[in-house]
Amino acid sequence: MAYRILEKEEIAPSVHRMVIDAPDVAKAAKAGQFIILRIDERGERVPLTIADFESEKGTVTVIYQEMGKTTKQLAKLSAGDSLEDFVGPLGTPADVRKLGTVILVGGGVGVAPIYPQAKAYTNAGNKVISIIGARNKDLLILEDELEKASSELYIATDDGSKGHHGFVTDIMKRILDSGEKVARVVIIGPPIMMKVGAGVAFPYDVEILVSLNAIMVDGTGMCGGCRVTVDGETKFTCVDGPEFDARKVDFVQLMNRLAMYRGEEAKAVENYEDKCKCGLH
Repeated sequence: MAYRILEKEEIAPSVHRMVIDAPDVAKAAKAGQFIILRIDERGERVPLTIADFESEKGTVTVIYQEMGKTTKQLAKLSAGDSLEDFVGPLGTPADVRKLGTVILVGGGVGVAPIYPQAKAYTNAGNKVISIIGARNKDLLILEDELEKASSELYIATDDGSKGHHGFVTDIMKRILDSGEKVARVVIIGPPIMMKVGAGVAFPYDVEILVSLNAIMVDGTGMCGGCRVTVDGETKFTCVDGPEFDARKVDFVQLMNRLAMYRGEEAKAVENYEDKCKCGLH
């Protein structure tokens, strides 16, 4: 079964939004889950967090950044093209319930999985404070969508081109220092950002959750490639997560494992781009 691409657009430099016709996935999807796709029968299996879903329309939205060979291939596809596989929903849904005030922090492409959580927490009756950030204003995504889904939206850019000149964690700390009773903080983004953000929030009496992006192959707990250490125990991101208590995550191990195959990834991109230049792909 092929999965047709209904919409495809570049929403920021090298960041793409793709809407897929996948009724079964859309019907079962919940905030916090992910899918694994393959472009063709020889393609790499790539996990992507579900950025949005519409059960009635049978559509699932994913957002990805051109990084490796497969995401560069995905970027060349258009509406009307099809994917070989689109498997999901995978992973444990986010623990969404009425808590009071929830802060959602997203950095870079990590803003994409923040969006469905903002909608879900709002629908559950929470006050949702969303904080999103990027290196500059051109790289910010889903501002309008998150403004509608949140009680409050704050923006930070590294260069000060929009919103707070600094980091998302600066805004998060300011809110935690304000005395507002916050029940939970959810941080999603690059591992170093989640590690630093969790560290900033540690001194406060607040639950801190992060969504981990470990190396993944099958997505069903069989291969063990996505293993992470949480509270001294080995967990599989694909079935035990991707959301974990940030106070218990071994971020150093996570980042070291993510760096293991950078040489091979760079070589794959180089070979792919050389083939493109020669008109072989």
